[in-house]
Amino acid sequence: MLVGATFGTYLATRFLRAIGGVFATVFLLVYTVDFVELMRGAGETEGVGAGEIAFLSLLRTPTVTEQVLPFAVLFGAMIALLQLSRKLELVVARAAGVSAWQFLQPGVAVAIGIGLFAVFAYNPLAATMKREASVREAALFANELGRVSEEIVWIRQRSPDGTAILRAEARVEGSTRIARVTVFTFDREGRFQERIEAAEAELREGYWALDEAVVFGPEIEPTTHARYELPSSLDPSQLRTSFTPPASVPFWQLRAIADQTERAGLDATPYRLQYEALTARPLLFVAMVLVAASVSLRFFRFGGVGQMVLGGVAAGFLLYVATEVMEDLGASGLVGTTVAAWLPAVVGSLLGVLALLHQEDG
Repeated sequence: MLVGATFGTYLATRFLRAIGGVFATVFLLVYTVDFVELMRGAGETEGVGAGEIAFLSLLRTPTVTEQVLPFAVLFGAMIALLQLSRKLELVVARAAGVSAWQFLQPGVAVAIGIGLFAVFAYNPLAATMKREASVREAALFANELGRVSEEIVWIRQRSPDGTAILRAEARVEGSTRIARVTVFTFDREGRFQERIEAAEAELREGYWALDEAVVFGPEIEPTTHARYELPSSLDPSQLRTSFTPPASVPFWQLRAIADQTERAGLDATPYRLQYEALTARPLLFVAMVLVAASVSLRFFRFGGVGQMVLGGVAAGFLLYVATEVMEDLGASGLVGTTVAAWLPAVVGSLLGVLALLHQEDG
């Protein structure tokens, strides 16, 4: 049975205000801390003003706060329900025949609405702002350090001459440059030909340009080359897109970039995992509301509210940790991306429903 329109609107407004207040507080706190850190780092750089740093920090903040949205929903829902309980509004609602399942409907609807907004609007905006922040940071501080990702990259390419496998220890985001490169080349029959070690490599049209390369062969002495060219059939534009981190890719482009990454011979798991995790975000928010409800419906005159709230915080933290662990397992390939993204949200929702059934229906 659905709750009345007037009472439902009132409850939804209370949920929305509480969640929005928590999120605004966290956003302001993250922005302030990031601004102070950037100002400290900019003290050694000439020509960088406080206004530029303030704008750069504003571009960087949405991506960080996107990660704390589940906690904003959890704490906001707890605050809203505790305020309703403290003012005895829930007591009156129960006396009028409104069950917990009915007055939770507006909260669940708000959680779903916030989740959809976070996926379809806030995430694309945050990703675009993060990409712009990376460009501005590199320009302000006159270096590429802010755009270098220190992670192992494997690239496999095929050509008429055979196969080559490239391993790099770092990559430059938004470009085709990789650093600390090792290349293993094989002929068309799969026999090993040579190993190449280079300080840097950049993919250009039709070839890899390797700087400070050393070539090792089974029957030849190592030779050193200031510039060594390795033929390649990879598309530089595809590889450039593939080097963009998942957090900098808007939701609408994740699947296309995942396909491009696979065509470039790279692992597309991070992009597919990010897509699945964002798709599961509304259900994760619903789980947070249910967890909040399971610890926030106790009447104040019964006491023990503080312990219940601490229990809710702990349950929300455990759900968040489980989400991160499952995403790590999905990124490593131990479980599928769909399972890794959806399992914590599904389990959290079921546990929240189970706790409410125990409290409300025995």
